[in-house]
Amino acid sequence: MTLKDILKTKDFNLENFKFYGDDIAKVDTKIHCEKKGSLVLVTSTSPTKYGEGKTTLAISLNDALNKLGKKSVVALREPSLGPVFGTKGGATGGGCACVLPEEEINLHFTGDIHAVTTANNLLSAIVDNHIYQGNELGINPKCVTHERCMDLNDRSLRTLNINGVEVHFNISTASEVMAILCLAKDFEDLKVRLGNILVGYTTDKKEVFVRDLGCVNALALLLKDAIKPNIVKTKEENLALIHGGPFANIAHGTNSILSTFYGLENFDFTIVEAGFGSDMGALKFYDIVTRTYQDLIPDVVVINTTIQSLKHNGNGKLEDGMENLEYHIINMLKFTNNIVVVLNKHDGDTEAEISFIKKYVENKNILFSISTGYLEGSKGSIDAAKNVVELSEKENAPISYPYKLEENLNEKIEKFCKESFGAKEIVYSEHALEKLKLMQKSTYKDLPICVAKTQYSITDNAKILGYPRNFTMTVKDIKLFSGAGFITIYFGSILTMPGLSKDARYLAM
Repeated sequence: MTLKDILKTKDFNLENFKFYGDDIAKVDTKIHCEKKGSLVLVTSTSPTKYGEGKTTLAISLNDALNKLGKKSVVALREPSLGPVFGTKGGATGGGCACVLPEEEINLHFTGDIHAVTTANNLLSAIVDNHIYQGNELGINPKCVTHERCMDLNDRSLRTLNINGVEVHFNISTASEVMAILCLAKDFEDLKVRLGNILVGYTTDKKEVFVRDLGCVNALALLLKDAIKPNIVKTKEENLALIHGGPFANIAHGTNSILSTFYGLENFDFTIVEAGFGSDMGALKFYDIVTRTYQDLIPDVVVINTTIQSLKHNGNGKLEDGMENLEYHIINMLKFTNNIVVVLNKHDGDTEAEISFIKKYVENKNILFSISTGYLEGSKGSIDAAKNVVELSEKENAPISYPYKLEENLNEKIEKFCKESFGAKEIVYSEHALEKLKLMQKSTYKDLPICVAKTQYSITDNAKILGYPRNFTMTVKDIKLFSGAGFITIYFGSILTMPGLSKDARYLAM
């Protein structure tokens, strides 16, 4: 069946969608941002560079819930062209658990990321033009904070020198405009958030915002269609929402709140996948998204894991790698008791290994399931779906946030890293200390923080695996994303513009 046929079968009015052919559409109706169904957050143990099938699990879980007679939808992020042509590849799932049409979704799709890129770079051009045309606002050219972006991995654009000023490009999914698109509740909110973007400082350190430049409407026009969620189908002819694409190791790492709310208004279950491990996307979902929208507190958390990732985190030994799973369970228990651990089964996994993990999880009074969704689709995730349904009927434990919004920025950073990661000490570069002082004077100092660090370790060092304790984390930079509504803290050697690898995927295309 085509997407149009599926929507008809599920009693959706086709007039509420703008179609891009028969199998891709945009939701073109009012979204009221009200929660009616249950929200399921899919996260993971610490990943390897090859990925652990979290998207595949989310899709197969959605198909399984539908097979059980539940009205369910999965809400995913849009693939970025950087990973598509780089190492990680696309983000449409795989095998029997994927969203269709794969090639179109992985490439230009409905043009949302291109619109984000264009709006972001138009703003850069406007700032430069304002300075060139007389600089009425007195912007210091060396203190412009807004940066250009592009949706490709291009290390040559990380640092450039233009007219004696150092400038930087980010990958588009790390841009503030992308974060804004994903956190805005409607078009008017989008405009307010765009207006709140900090573009730089004057010579006497006063903040200058987009609203001061008079270009909010121009930027918003470029995003008028991009803000609408996209809807497609799964291989098993169920529905999937794919909208927004902030990276979880740099930004907040989840699909748009509009697509999530659309799911919650129209389905019994909405499955959201947060990027990378629970120390990244899931923590940020709770700390940023649920602080902004209380109705988006998940009813159930699914922790995806693989024997491959556990062995990797145990330096080849499964027993040692279990500590990594322990961290992610403890991490999520701070926010909910409704947790199910799902082992994403791969070829080569032995019964003894599976039994060992099952016993370990159940000894912690956590539900456990095995998924073979990649090979069997919905059939392979039925047990996981039953556990999700069971947990969704239970009360949620109260959330324990690691810090209060009104606390000083350095206190937020200290508490977040010590309570959420287990760090012993936080040190700052000289540059970060200067930014810390500047940020404490900001109008927006009471925002939550967004930690930008490696996804491969709980620490800020990708080589430290497992469940490390009492380590030091180094803050390299701090940036205010006042439009998005958070302050990003950059740790270690995190890159906001990746490079292509020697064996990148474009070679096989």
